[in-house]
Amino acid sequence: MRRLSVTVDRFPLARRFTIARGSKTEAAVVTCTFEAGGFRGRGECVPYARYGENVETVCAAIEGVREALEAGADRVALQSLLPAGAARNAVDCALWDFEAKSAGTSVAQLLGIGTPHPIDTAFTISLDTPNEMHRATAAVANRTVLKVKVGGPDSDAERMRAVRAASPAARLIIDANEGWRPETIRDHMLVAASIGAFVVEQPLPAGQDEILTRMPRPVPVCADESVHGSDDLAALVGRYDYVNLKLDKTGGLTEGMRFLAEARRLGFGVMAGCMVGSSLGMAPAVLLAQEVELCDLDGPLLLAEDRPDGLRYEGSTVGVPQAALWG
Repeated sequence: MRRLSVTVDRFPLARRFTIARGSKTEAAVVTCTFEAGGFRGRGECVPYARYGENVETVCAAIEGVREALEAGADRVALQSLLPAGAARNAVDCALWDFEAKSAGTSVAQLLGIGTPHPIDTAFTISLDTPNEMHRATAAVANRTVLKVKVGGPDSDAERMRAVRAASPAARLIIDANEGWRPETIRDHMLVAASIGAFVVEQPLPAGQDEILTRMPRPVPVCADESVHGSDDLAALVGRYDYVNLKLDKTGGLTEGMRFLAEARRLGFGVMAGCMVGSSLGMAPAVLLAQEVELCDLDGPLLLAEDRPDGLRYEGSTVGVPQAALWG
């Protein structure tokens, strides 16, 4: 008998997390479980208000495909049953986990990506005053990659300089979360270049980024909110240099693999990114991150407590998921 279930899990954060759009103190995630023949697969997603999602709508969407999946619909059929987004991600990743466990193998083997290994991941510095961001950075200055949240109404130049002063050697990802504007982006980009930033992520609002085709980019620019699935990529050529691959946007690992292949074909660099969630949500992205230039999978490090059997973080690296967690 095939059985699909969905629950909502809430994880308090270790400290307030702030980006240009607001703050949060809790990660609310939706967990999907698929069971059949004594085997069980799980997947997690993070509903994101920026994309019109919340836990209620995501749970309802998953419940809406229960009958089809319990009647025999598979992961391929799921791509048509649900649109890209958080709901499909949770179900898709649960089906991948189930397929691997029922076949007595791993998702890595099913994907044909070889033996996965620990990888460097960014650690996020939350948006705050320049002095507070300097203090927060100094506490983790030994990390190899830092994602720096900017996009406040003022002081972004000071924020960037404060973080660089506290961590002279780290590779910096400057993430504005759509917080800059055409009249400010040139000056901010020059500051990012002056501190040796590696990439600037989503400086302008999605749909208002045409100026990127007409201005020098002294630092490479990465699309996040401007890109969701593989069909979006062609329109970004000449506008962005990197794209942020998040499974909650693509709608799961199945589309995530297509996204990665299409990004490579079009010449984009790729970042494997995440929402703020638990290790269950990060685990599939760790496999994708084996083949990308940048990894930003620090979600569990922002939680007060992770799931049992969570990913192992050592210094700047994130380990490979255990089968007890996923995959």
